[in-house]
Amino acid sequence: MAKKILFLTGKLAYDSVEKVLSDMAPLPFEYRIHRMSVSVAALMTDKMIARRIQPSDYKDCDQIIVPGRCRGDLTALSHTLGVEVIRGPEEIKDLPAFFGKASKPIDLSRHSVKIFAEIVDAPQRNIDSIIMKATAFGDAGADVIDIGCLPQESFPHMEEAITALHEAGFKVSVDSLELNDLKRAAKAGADYLLSLTEHTYYLAEESDAIPIL
Repeated sequence: MAKKILFLTGKLAYDSVEKVLSDMAPLPFEYRIHRMSVSVAALMTDKMIARRIQPSDYKDCDQIIVPGRCRGDLTALSHTLGVEVIRGPEEIKDLPAFFGKASKPIDLSRHSVKIFAEIVDAPQRNIDSIIMKATAFGDAGADVIDIGCLPQESFPHMEEAITALHEAGFKVSVDSLELNDLKRAAKAGADYLLSLTEHTYYLAEESDAIPIL
């Protein structure tokens, strides 16, 4: 009998996960994809999954695969749910390689827009790790490295990260809903400020950074 796997993802990534898995056919396992009630899959945590997933969601499944950036203790989560929970790759496009299949190369050499690549867990990385991730994104075709700030998590080395990325030759954006994060980013010389709202758009007038609503 084929192994049954449940893939957990967020609202924004659901279609991409579905397409990548479909393109990988035939597969040696059966699968379902469960859309969690969170927009960004990378923001999932073990506690969030334990609270929100229902036994009926993973009924008959032999394994649950969560996004590679999911934070928390998956061993404890496996015990709580009664089924093995493991991390998948950090990027959806790497699912084929995760299962030992060759992925289709993507041509990013021709484009008329700027490609932003977000380091979604930047506050949890040290400077060397941020530069390493940015370099990988740059090699993959990214034009701008986006520093993602995590809700209710401090980022004391944000300014240092922006400076280091600039020194490495990258354009930098900072994405946050927190006013203080955006103010610090603007003062540190970020090239773009993301997720501005009606309450924070005025920062565009106080900075040379390009605002993105």
